[in-house]
Amino acid sequence: MTEKPAHPPVAQRERRAWYLYDFGNSAYASVVLLAVYAAYFKETVVGGARGSFLWGLSVGLATLVVAILSPILGAFADAAGSKKRFLFAFTTMSCVFTAALFFVTKGSIVTGMLFFILAEIGYRSAQVFYDALLPEIATEAEMGRVSGNGWAIGSAGGILVLILVIALTQLVKAPWVTQASLVLTAVFYAAFAVPIFVRLHERGTPQPLPKGRELLALPFHRIAETFRAIRHYKEFGKFMIAFLIYNDGILMTLSFAAILGTVLFNLNQMQLVLFMILVQATSVPGAYVLGRITDRAGARAALLGSLVLMVAAIVWMYFNRSLASFYVIGGVAGFALTGVQSVSRTMIGLLAPAGRSAEFYGFFSVAGRTSSFIGPTVYGIVAARVAFSLQNRGTESLLAEQVGQRAAVLSILVFLVVGTALLLLVNERAGRDARAQVATKRR
Repeated sequence: MTEKPAHPPVAQRERRAWYLYDFGNSAYASVVLLAVYAAYFKETVVGGARGSFLWGLSVGLATLVVAILSPILGAFADAAGSKKRFLFAFTTMSCVFTAALFFVTKGSIVTGMLFFILAEIGYRSAQVFYDALLPEIATEAEMGRVSGNGWAIGSAGGILVLILVIALTQLVKAPWVTQASLVLTAVFYAAFAVPIFVRLHERGTPQPLPKGRELLALPFHRIAETFRAIRHYKEFGKFMIAFLIYNDGILMTLSFAAILGTVLFNLNQMQLVLFMILVQATSVPGAYVLGRITDRAGARAALLGSLVLMVAAIVWMYFNRSLASFYVIGGVAGFALTGVQSVSRTMIGLLAPAGRSAEFYGFFSVAGRTSSFIGPTVYGIVAARVAFSLQNRGTESLLAEQVGQRAAVLSILVFLVVGTALLLLVNERAGRDARAQVATKRR
């Protein structure tokens, strides 16, 4: 697929449609991953330290599948000019299985894991193609701002859906209200995904596709080209290594935030939702501010600042014993988390060669999903093993679980510190120059 060197005009309604998709899919992240389903699965569906282990395993399995699929599908989408088709398929998959979580009840562990894994595969895979549309709606000079706006508007969507969940739980006093909030999430996600499919024009020019075995082999040829090309994009490769590691810390924090609140501070469902609203509220200015910093000072500088803030929040979390401080830490982490995610996405758009955005975002996804398979699994194993070891020595179950969670928090810190150190080795300007040289040769 080829893209025109001169960036074509983008209608504001197209950009708004792109923002609205983030507004909708943040409902999934806020309710399923953060405020509701994670804690519900751990405490109600499974129970005890085993719940932490199985939750980490579920997240890990889903992201491993995405790590395998996304570069293949990304290469095919670039060649076929069909990012929106793949986005539609995986969005539908995520919405359907998010709604299906309504049928997960106490003890239905296999069903709870299976439906979540399928919903998560849809959500994460869709994100690859959504991110890959960023270079088509923003020039290099405005990419940081547009990406930051998307995250900020997405965070606002997360806040709105959590407010709706609170209203639902207050109006409906029934044992199935938690499951009903998952159906509400699926509908919210689907409704705000519609504009991107109706309004946004995909700008890539499809190439003639081969038939038969050659068609099946096409993605693998493109992936092989990607790996060969990365040798000429050394800064992209170095950034991927850093991202591979620090992203573990980010996704571990997101995957276990609700469980931390439940185990360490005995937060109930309402308190968890309020906590996540706070996290989402601080992520709005975080995305906005760091998007502006990216455009003015560079993506690496914005990333380093966000990661340092995250390290501070995790160290504070390890030593913290106060519920009030837990909420403050959540606010700090919300500001930093969104910055890391938004600016990382922007960094790929700045370093990926023109015409291969979905392919390079697919490679970006491989790094992210591989790391996220490792991270949550490590966290779950550490938390469970420490807790089980203490319980076998006679320690009371809740105290053992709390010690296990704090030990697992230290694993987050290791990934963040190492990833930040490796990011210092990335030369953003050299990476941008390499991209510009390729674009110039294609003219």
